[in-house]
Amino acid sequence: MESTSVERNNRKTFVGVVESNKMDKTVTVKVARLVKHRAYGKYIKRTTTLKAHDPENACNIGDKVRVVSTRPLSKSKRWRLVEILDRAK
Repeated sequence: MESTSVERNNRKTFVGVVESNKMDKTVTVKVARLVKHRAYGKYIKRTTTLKAHDPENACNIGDKVRVVSTRPLSKSKRWRLVEILDRAK
């Protein structure tokens, strides 16, 4: 087994909108996706709420951000902020 640098390509990444930044070093990100209804074939918007680690408290409500999965940082925090794609106006 090699002990050199290990690639971490199997991490999930999502793009979402910051819903809340009231916690210290944590933001709540809402990720939307389209799911096809089995019976009717219509696409339905489903949302997932993730808690992400924001060490500099840089995010504001409405910012579009990219998050990546990471080890558990707290009871409910399993995501880490990678970058802020678009600032809220």
